[in-house]
Amino acid sequence: MYHLYSHNDLDGVGCGIVAKLAFGKDVEVRYNSVNGLNAQVQYFLEKAKESNRQDALFITDLAVNEENEERLNEYVHAGGKVKLIDHHKTALHLNEHEWGFVQVEYDDGRLTSATSLLYGYLVENGFMKPTNALDQFTELVRQYDTWEWERYDQKQAKRLNDLFFLLSIDEFEAKMIQRLSTHDEFFFDDFEEKLLDLEDEKIERYLRRKKREMVQTFVHEHCVGIVHAESYHSELGNRLGKDNPHLDYIAILSMGSKRVSLRTIHDYIDVSEIAGRYGGGGHAKASGCSITDEVYELFVAEAFRIDPVRPDAFRNIYNLKGSANGSLYENRAQMRFFLFPLDNEWNIQINGETQDETFAAFEEAEWFIKRNYAASLVRDEVFVAFLAENLKLANQHRK
Repeated sequence: MYHLYSHNDLDGVGCGIVAKLAFGKDVEVRYNSVNGLNAQVQYFLEKAKESNRQDALFITDLAVNEENEERLNEYVHAGGKVKLIDHHKTALHLNEHEWGFVQVEYDDGRLTSATSLLYGYLVENGFMKPTNALDQFTELVRQYDTWEWERYDQKQAKRLNDLFFLLSIDEFEAKMIQRLSTHDEFFFDDFEEKLLDLEDEKIERYLRRKKREMVQTFVHEHCVGIVHAESYHSELGNRLGKDNPHLDYIAILSMGSKRVSLRTIHDYIDVSEIAGRYGGGGHAKASGCSITDEVYELFVAEAFRIDPVRPDAFRNIYNLKGSANGSLYENRAQMRFFLFPLDNEWNIQINGETQDETFAAFEEAEWFIKRNYAASLVRDEVFVAFLAENLKLANQHRK
């Protein structure tokens, strides 16, 4: 008998689907949260003593703690069969053991996923034969989990994850197993396509609302956007990061699960290292940790006192970013920032006073005021009134 303990996200459930296609009724699959795995592993090892270690254990998309690491060593040395397959760099130390197989990227530079690694392992070791449909499915899971889909605009990967969240795990698993075992190509049926179109509209409305709720602050050395959200963490983190490139990363708080999801669009930030400070981990661009007392004070209590950042005005005709006529910004403290070009440099005027520091590009000047003052591009009517007032003052000085 085989046992597979995996994560309860798309990549983790993808491992369960692949395992059931390989082993059929001879595999028991259990999906766990990050915090739930170790209790599950400990229970398995205690029960294994009664079965004389005949059952084989697969652990995918999750890593065990130090205590279970030692227990698994003892189990393997006593004749038990274990294989842990993961792709998070925080688990690389488990490669020290014969039962550990942790690989962050392939030789060609592509990032791995637990589903793609397990599929490759089972094929290479003769447990199953590859199919075109399985190749396509595991690749979509890999593209979504590594966020590669967004870089190359592979929307089918995102839609697969959307479908995963629209269904229960049991429904999704059953649908995928039936489809992958009876068809040569992976596809969404007509009903799923319509359902996913409606979901796209729902996600867009949700992102627009949450965009207005984000606060900005410094946590240690990083400028962070913080928002409370229970759903669509990957989409929300990506949208907020792209709309606010001056932020180092986005922290998404889920108070129900007491978790923080960290997302970044920048190559110079590794949020797995940040999550590691608080006992969490994950990928360089997407990680998370539990809301401990320290995390609560930094990301919840301190941020609660801060007003949300106003989004940039997006329907303007006159007050545009990088305009030769200048761009006007304002923050919650009613401070005004006028960015204007002069002598091939960008200058900043704060509440009517031109600053000494200049910038080579508009983006650098905007980055400075957004990062340090949480300023936002104002609407056209405010900009026109600002120009009219300054023109009036200029005419008065001439008289």
